[in-house]
Amino acid sequence: MLDYVINSTKSFLENMPKSERKKKGQFFTSKETAEFMANMFDFSNFKETISLLDPGAGTGILTAAFIDRALKVSNIKKIIITCYEKDTEVLEILNKNLEYLKNNSSIDLDYKIHTEDYLLSQSNDFEKNLLANENPNKYDAVIANPPYLRILKNDKSALAMPSVIHGAPNLYFLFASMSLFNLKNQSEMVYIIPRSWTSGEYFKAFRKYLLSDGKIEQVHLFVSRDKVFSQEQVLQETIILKIKKTKESIKTVKITSSQSNFDFNNITNIDIPYNSIVAGKSFYVFLPTNEEEIETIKRINNYSSSLLDIGYRMRTGIVVDFRQKEELREKPSEHTVPLFYSQHIKNGRVNHEESGNDYDWIIDSKQSLIQPNENYVFCKRFTAKEEKRRLQCGVYLFKDFPDYKYIGTQNKINYVNRLDDSPLESTEAFGLYALLNTTLFDQYYRILNGSTQVNSSEINSMPFPPSDIIKSIGQKLMDNGDLSTEACNKIVNEIAYYE
Repeated sequence: MLDYVINSTKSFLENMPKSERKKKGQFFTSKETAEFMANMFDFSNFKETISLLDPGAGTGILTAAFIDRALKVSNIKKIIITCYEKDTEVLEILNKNLEYLKNNSSIDLDYKIHTEDYLLSQSNDFEKNLLANENPNKYDAVIANPPYLRILKNDKSALAMPSVIHGAPNLYFLFASMSLFNLKNQSEMVYIIPRSWTSGEYFKAFRKYLLSDGKIEQVHLFVSRDKVFSQEQVLQETIILKIKKTKESIKTVKITSSQSNFDFNNITNIDIPYNSIVAGKSFYVFLPTNEEEIETIKRINNYSSSLLDIGYRMRTGIVVDFRQKEELREKPSEHTVPLFYSQHIKNGRVNHEESGNDYDWIIDSKQSLIQPNENYVFCKRFTAKEEKRRLQCGVYLFKDFPDYKYIGTQNKINYVNRLDDSPLESTEAFGLYALLNTTLFDQYYRILNGSTQVNSSEINSMPFPPSDIIKSIGQKLMDNGDLSTEACNKIVNEIAYYE
């Protein structure tokens, strides 16, 4: 069944440019991935008749994989298939594939293809507005590879689902929200989606809905983040997610991983306590893959307060240099102040040597582009994926630049100061630096965020020890004078490690 659909899809792809499919957020699932996703369902819970929803059907690859899996289960007699697909260039091949499956399956198959927009056709029911159906359709299983496409805030789909929108919407998490709504209670859905939803403020409303009405049962990770859709040139880190629609607590989550979407032979497998996966008010989702990473999560989560709770805040640098070229200067003059870039963070401190950029100075006449010259902790916002550390920080001390009342920070760095905007003490700056520079905090952040960008909202939500402990760490680091990761690890372990 699946081989037929895969071969017909290959023929279709030969005549469809990748650039055209990318505009639609359309990326097709490999045979191996489809088989793995179908095998994630617990078929022992299904009755003789299964209602299956494929909301981003494409050419029918995932539906075919589900049918292939069902053919191996003796008690399954009938599958009622509902597919949504509005791409007119795909509809003909989808219909042909489903007809082939129907005519060649030993299981009784009924199918219906809806050509309207999946989200808009269901949104009244999802938002429970006046036009909602009293008994909206519910399914025994949902399997999906949804569109990966950012949309505008005023897009019809975004406006139709305001309860899960916060910030920049993406079709994939709107599809996942609707699919959970379309599931019967105690039923399962399996989705292949980007990892980006697991953290960050943009996805907070989605996470709250998904993890309140559903529970994660399994997550599959791909070690090679650039090989999930290798034939499609998709570089987003992608995961496979199995969700059960239930409000009941779940003890453990299965975390599996493989090298790519073509190799599921050597899979690692670990069961992790649910409260080590989903944590905090923001419903962040952590994806550890071994016992060491589980221990990291436990240690950090021993701290009961976030960075914001204890009076500090990480913010993003102010100056977007390519937009403010008129205010930038190549050399210092009477009315300029130093502009700091990520290149100025070196060996745990911040300097103002030549950065390699065209402009290292900014005029002081625009107050919105400058900030007080006081103590900060600077942190690079972007690092290369092959670098060992994600959190790369440096202490900035105002006394190192005594000639300036103000400074500028380029927006490819983050900086930490006090929430009330009062100046950081030196001990606070060195203490916060020491924590962020430890292997412990760096690993925690890597587990939380799979991208190469350091998101200030995520750092602000991370647990930190109390401010008096931070000052003690800072004082010891200042006395020691060694700003290396090894020195920071030792000091933090001595002062702020809770069993």
